[in-house]
Amino acid sequence: CEKIDLYFARVWIPDPEEVWKSAELLKDYKPGDKVLLLHLEDGKDLEYRLDPKTKELPHLRNPDILVGENDLTALSYLHEPAVLHNLRVRFIDSKLIYTYCGIVLVAINPYEQLPIYGEDIINAYSGQNMGDMDPHIFAVAEEAYKQMARDERNQSIIVSGESGAGKTVSAKYAMRYFATVSGSASEANVEEKVLASNPIMESIGNAKTTRNDNSSRFGKYIEIGFDKRYRIIGANMRTYLLEKSRVVFQAEEERNYHIFYQLCASAKLPEFNMLRLGNANNFNYTKQGGSPMIEGVDDAKEMAHTRQACTLLGIFIHFFFFFFFFFFETYIKPISKLQATNARDALAKHIYAKLFNWIVDHVNQALHSAVKQHSFIGVLDIYGFETFEINSFEQFCINYANEKLQQQFNMHVFKLEQEEYMKEQIPWTLIDFYDNQPCINLIESKLGILDLLDEECKMPKGTDDTWAQKLYNTHLNKCALFEKPRLSNKAFIIQHFADKVEYQCEGFLEKNKDTVFEEQIKVLKSSKFKMLPELFQDDEKAISPTSATSSGRTPLTRTPSKPTKGRPGQMAKEHKKTVGHQFRNSLHLLMETLNATTPHYVRCIKPNDFKFPFTFDEKRAVQQLRACGVLETIRISAAGFPSRWTYQEFFSRYRVLMKQKDVLSDRKQTCKNVLEKLILDKDKYQFGKTKIFFRAGQVAYLEKLRADKLRAACIRIQKTIRGWLLRKKYLRMRKAAITVQRYVRGHQARCYAKFLRRTKAATIIQKYWRMYTVRRRYKIRRTATIVLQSYLRGYLARNRYRKILREHKAVIIQKWVRGWLARTYYKRSMHAIIYLQCCFRRMMAKRELKKLKIEARSVERYKKLHIGMENKIMQLQRKVDEQNKDYKCLMEKLTNLEGIYNTETEKLRSDLERLQLSEEEARIATGRVLSLQEEIAKLRKDLEQTQSEKKSIEERADRYKQETEQLVSDLKEENSLLKQEKEALNHLIVEQAKEMTETMEKKLVEETKQLELDLNDERLRYQNLLNEFSRLEERYDDLKEEMTLMVNVPKPGHKRTDSTHSSNESEYTFSSEIAETEDIPSRTEEPSEKKVPLDMSLFLKLQKRVTELEQEKQVMQDELDRKEEQVLRSKAKEEERPQIRGAELEYESLKRQELESENKKLKNELNELRKALSEKSAPEMTAPGAPAYRVLMEQLTSVSEELDVRKEEVLILRSQLVSQKEAIQPKNTMTDSTILLEDVQKMKDKGEIAQAYIGLKETNRSPAMDCHELNEDGELWLVYEGLKQANRLLESQLQSQKRSHENEAEALRGEIQSLKEENNRQQQLLAQNLQLPPEARIEASLQHEITRLTNENLDLMEQLEKQDKTVRKLKKQLKVFAKKIGELEVGQMENISPGQIIDEPIRPVNIPRKEKDFQGMLEYKKEDEQKLVKNLILELKPRGVAVNLIPGLPAYILFMCVRHADYLNDDQKVRSLLTSTINSIKKVLKVSTWEFSFLRHELSCHDLAIQIYQQLVRVLENILQPMIVSGMLEHETIQGVSGVKPTGLRKRTSSIADEGTYTLDSILRQLNSFHSVMCQHGMDPELIKQVVKQMFYIVGAVTLNNLLLRKDMCSWSKGMQIRYNVSQLEEWLRDKNLMNSGAKETLEPLIQAAQLLQVKKKTDDDAEAICSMCNALTTAQIVKVLNLYTPVNEFEERVSVSFIRTIQMRLRDRKDSPQLLMDAKHIFPVTFPFNPSSLALETIQIPASLGLGFISRV
Repeated sequence: CEKIDLYFARVWIPDPEEVWKSAELLKDYKPGDKVLLLHLEDGKDLEYRLDPKTKELPHLRNPDILVGENDLTALSYLHEPAVLHNLRVRFIDSKLIYTYCGIVLVAINPYEQLPIYGEDIINAYSGQNMGDMDPHIFAVAEEAYKQMARDERNQSIIVSGESGAGKTVSAKYAMRYFATVSGSASEANVEEKVLASNPIMESIGNAKTTRNDNSSRFGKYIEIGFDKRYRIIGANMRTYLLEKSRVVFQAEEERNYHIFYQLCASAKLPEFNMLRLGNANNFNYTKQGGSPMIEGVDDAKEMAHTRQACTLLGIFIHFFFFFFFFFFETYIKPISKLQATNARDALAKHIYAKLFNWIVDHVNQALHSAVKQHSFIGVLDIYGFETFEINSFEQFCINYANEKLQQQFNMHVFKLEQEEYMKEQIPWTLIDFYDNQPCINLIESKLGILDLLDEECKMPKGTDDTWAQKLYNTHLNKCALFEKPRLSNKAFIIQHFADKVEYQCEGFLEKNKDTVFEEQIKVLKSSKFKMLPELFQDDEKAISPTSATSSGRTPLTRTPSKPTKGRPGQMAKEHKKTVGHQFRNSLHLLMETLNATTPHYVRCIKPNDFKFPFTFDEKRAVQQLRACGVLETIRISAAGFPSRWTYQEFFSRYRVLMKQKDVLSDRKQTCKNVLEKLILDKDKYQFGKTKIFFRAGQVAYLEKLRADKLRAACIRIQKTIRGWLLRKKYLRMRKAAITVQRYVRGHQARCYAKFLRRTKAATIIQKYWRMYTVRRRYKIRRTATIVLQSYLRGYLARNRYRKILREHKAVIIQKWVRGWLARTYYKRSMHAIIYLQCCFRRMMAKRELKKLKIEARSVERYKKLHIGMENKIMQLQRKVDEQNKDYKCLMEKLTNLEGIYNTETEKLRSDLERLQLSEEEARIATGRVLSLQEEIAKLRKDLEQTQSEKKSIEERADRYKQETEQLVSDLKEENSLLKQEKEALNHLIVEQAKEMTETMEKKLVEETKQLELDLNDERLRYQNLLNEFSRLEERYDDLKEEMTLMVNVPKPGHKRTDSTHSSNESEYTFSSEIAETEDIPSRTEEPSEKKVPLDMSLFLKLQKRVTELEQEKQVMQDELDRKEEQVLRSKAKEEERPQIRGAELEYESLKRQELESENKKLKNELNELRKALSEKSAPEMTAPGAPAYRVLMEQLTSVSEELDVRKEEVLILRSQLVSQKEAIQPKNTMTDSTILLEDVQKMKDKGEIAQAYIGLKETNRSPAMDCHELNEDGELWLVYEGLKQANRLLESQLQSQKRSHENEAEALRGEIQSLKEENNRQQQLLAQNLQLPPEARIEASLQHEITRLTNENLDLMEQLEKQDKTVRKLKKQLKVFAKKIGELEVGQMENISPGQIIDEPIRPVNIPRKEKDFQGMLEYKKEDEQKLVKNLILELKPRGVAVNLIPGLPAYILFMCVRHADYLNDDQKVRSLLTSTINSIKKVLKVSTWEFSFLRHELSCHDLAIQIYQQLVRVLENILQPMIVSGMLEHETIQGVSGVKPTGLRKRTSSIADEGTYTLDSILRQLNSFHSVMCQHGMDPELIKQVVKQMFYIVGAVTLNNLLLRKDMCSWSKGMQIRYNVSQLEEWLRDKNLMNSGAKETLEPLIQAAQLLQVKKKTDDDAEAICSMCNALTTAQIVKVLNLYTPVNEFEERVSVSFIRTIQMRLRDRKDSPQLLMDAKHIFPVTFPFNPSSLALETIQIPASLGLGFISRV
């Protein structure tokens, strides 16, 4: 750490036991401090002293968010403790054994079988980029396979590690991946042979050691060859440094090679009796280790596997017989016991090595292919760096090989780093890395260790001591890597790249020479056992064909050299080349091969020495990490810029650190501006072309800034939320306090009010009592006063009355006197005034008269007078008019008033009468009052008497009441007890009945479900068997073709298009194999001995299977023939019915009745059409005056006129029938009425009936017809029968109309039921909403309303579209009707009188008819059958001509052809056509990948339909599968929810370029395309539902499988994305009305997995909720998701190990499949519903584009 550590920073410190221990700083570090105060994780405090020399600070820990990363290079701080901790967390906590380290895959041996190597896992990794999935050996294999196909370059996978680390298993799984993904170029099972070589090599090359039960004691390099289509064609194996010493010596607790113990365990087999085998403890070479058995391994079963593999490869197991025979072929030579033992052991080792090489050669011969190899992938399974207490020659060679491999690895890593920097245009600076070339030079250079060893072996008296002295003299103190032990002169130390190793010189020379006595070799060569001379032949003859390649490769592990002849009795050197020299040459050859390929590295780590499952020993792991070069890769990466981000993902991750003004449209410039502000030191990062490069620790620093920013935002959000919550709490408390106060105060107020009421009541009582006493006293006084006053007032009143009476009489007298005086004065005054007025008026009148006389004499006066008179007249006229108006108004008012007056008068009269009645009643009432008063007096007396009686009665009643109440209470108690007992009994009965009902219902439901499951299982089994049968049939055909090609033409090559679709070809490229034969050289010149031998065992098995299948097919064919015969016999019986003779008049009558009925129907249809057009059409289209409205009305009018014409025509026909009197000859008129009736029933067009009538009349008429013979021979009776037939026809039509009416009523009832269900659902939603809080209730209501309105809008749109289609259809019908009526008008004849009809011969109404009736059958010739099948099936392109055809038209045409052949009773023709059709469809299915439209039509080939359905599903799956992972998982549908983790984006070398990112919209568009295509092809809706269900299952399965294999996808935010995507898919289902298809249920596992990512995962309650929620997921899947759960932000928490164990404990009783992944290839069993076609065969028109002119319509 060069930076200053902050307070609470976490660091790593060295520890002797745990290697590295985590701690936290308790005090800030300052430069110059010598001690750091740390707090360990176990709670202890520690003072850590810094090294005074280096002053290096402890390594910093990575943030928790980076712990557990898939790639070690993605860690921000790259150092040894970080790597070790990341591996331990992944291995122990997450149970993940694979981890990337740059280009290296680190594999930790779990010592436990894991379910991660199945074929489903292989399919999941196939075609995926290396960085997209979790680390796996399959990912490395896929990357190698993909680079080979893309770069046209050979690949190598280098697997290394200690013994017991899992190298062999890793190499085996890599080979299995290639065999599974690529397949083979032929059907010879090459991939099975390649895999079969593993058990053979393990049996002869693997043994039990103290570290591993199945340790490989040799190195091997397997080249898997591929052709141009990248399919396996063969393999070749090279071996290195077999441990021969194990044959004669085994250490304690170890075993010899497995093959010996397998032979001993199989000693009882009859073929091994001659070997005299027994227990392994009986043989010296197998009992030395003292551990002949391996726990959990059955050697007998392993022997069976080995023998099976040998049989598959053509190797006979008897190659080991001679190993026990050589004890019996002996020779005698006098030597010492020790020499004899050594010679025996040397010979045994030599023989085993020869035998090992012989087996390798024969395995290579079996795996050799005659096809030219285009490329190969090599798998190197070689020993890792080894160091023991005693290290000898074997360890020296192993470590030498690892030095060479480490050098190649370092150079490759350095090269990749340099290419990355140059690609991104980053300034390249040399990185200092460890170069082990000096160590290699020390071993292999001139005068190196190997050179000196070979030289010492050539010396006559060379020993290990002299060789050691030569080493000391040559290298000691001259080479820094070579050292001498202090206490030994027979050992030396070499500083390897991994560690220092001390080698003991003893045995080096002997092992390097590997000498054997020449006499022993001669004896073996002359052995009678034929295999022994073959083993010891010269090397030139023993070279296998696979090793003699163009590169000049030598044999892999050969006998070192040919022996030299010497004097008799003298030991001779058998080989010229030493073992070390051979190993060095083989190693150089291997390095040349590896350097010519692209390497991929797998480093296997052994976690502990005790083989405990999932136990991690830090010390052993660190040793191996240092030895295998993983830490060197980390160091090289850390020296440069290890963390690398693209600009877009850096922007997405650290957008929170930017301000709005910093965000530019250019992402690159935005990132530059932000980084310059965040990181001031520009040396800490570099800007590349597409990426940003960071030095170690900078990503952690940015993560800290991001976490601080998010933490501050979270604190602010928490502050606001907490304030809001506390305020709500305060408001609730305040409201509660106010409520409490209100109730307390109310209680107090009520108490006070009660007090006031009592006080007031007392006051009132007092008041009234006081008032009573005062009032009583007052009344007495008042009474006395009143008496006095009355007397006094009476006296005064009488006096005042007399006074008033006198005054009144005086006033009357005065009134009369004063009145007479006033009237007299008034009369005199009036008389005087009137006289004065008369005098004055007379004088004024005289004056006016004089003026008038003067004016009357002048003319002007007259004129003026005239003018004035005109005006006055006009005024008078106007006044008269006004007066008239006023008069009228007055008259109206008067009338009204008169009416009112009359009403008022009547009212007054009624009131008067009522008052009179009231007065009379009052008089009567007065009399009654008097009588009542008398009665009241009587009643009072009676009342008093009654009251006394009442009191006595009440007393008696009270006593009786008390007694009765007591009795009633007793009865009630008794009744209540009885009721309780009754209710308890009723409740018990109801519960028992309910339980019994529920039990029966449950049993019924369970039985029903079980039956359905059994049915589906049986259907699935049958369809799988059918699929297997078709596959075997195709394989049989391929084998026949291959046999033919092997005899005639060389097998063409193949080309692999894609790793995921290696077995699929397009429909246009299935014949491309022939074109590739030019690339394959002719092999006709090769000798016949080199031809590939035929695998007879496989051929015989296939031949037997084909024979069985043919027998089954013959049985099924016989059964089919028998059923066909039964059908034909039943048809014949039906056709044998009596022939009924008919007549022309019967037919004419029938036609007449038919025409009348058709006319009525046509009128009704036209009326309904008018009504429909007026009701259903759009207002603007149907408004009167609109163009469309006028056109339709004109057409309707014309059609009505034509109907009238037709009616007249019917009348003409009727008149003709009545007027005919002479009969027609019976022979010419009799016809089969039944056939005519059938023909009539088939005629749907109204004009066809009339045309048929005319045609029949023309054909049946004799040349000279006598009209007078009409009534002879009962023709009228025939007419009557014809009328009855017509009535029956009408009755059948009436019945059909009734049925249609019933169907409509049923549809209406269904709509009512749906409305009821909708109502119930609305009520349920309302009830649910009422239970929600107000905010959620409003939101839910709005959401529901939006959904409802959306659905209603969609329904309305659909209705509108249907109405538009209906209008267009009706328009077309109108045009057709108009055209037909126009044709009828042309031939219409004029009306003829009855007389003319009698005199002239009968002439039919001229109604045109079609040339010939079409019965819905097609006729073809036998020789045109192949052409018919070819045009309709083989060459019909669905995306070309067929897209515009009627859905299923080819099937209809074939059915009509079959129908015609069946009509002719031509059984051979029917069978031939059906057989040709089925074979052609199978051929199309074999080479085609498009949707075939024979899926649901009348051809009753159920098995073929299943095959077509499965082919359709596979095609859709191949199209949809590439979109699923990208659209459902990788694409962010909700932007900004899931942030990208700081993975560094260390993509492995050469990942395939993106072909375009798929989104969820892409999936939905593709689903829409599938749905529209299926609808266009007329597929049945039920089948569409099944296909959609299958597609959704594939989407869910592939998504879930990828989720389970990708740690980076298991986060909370990704769960939200998945749930949103699933909701979009469900919305698509709703839009297409496919919710009841079962597709949603197939997504349930994915939904539950997404929910599992989002739920809380802490407490036991959470565990219980998870167990109950995830019922569609298996236990393995739940645990896997919890293990993979990865927080994207620091605020999320990882799932604890204890919680996962709790989940496992709760789910231990669940019985589910242990399989981790879902079967994405599973196909649900298909059911084909029977829905008769609504298309009439007579209406089908065959387009000319099909080229079917050779067939004719019948």
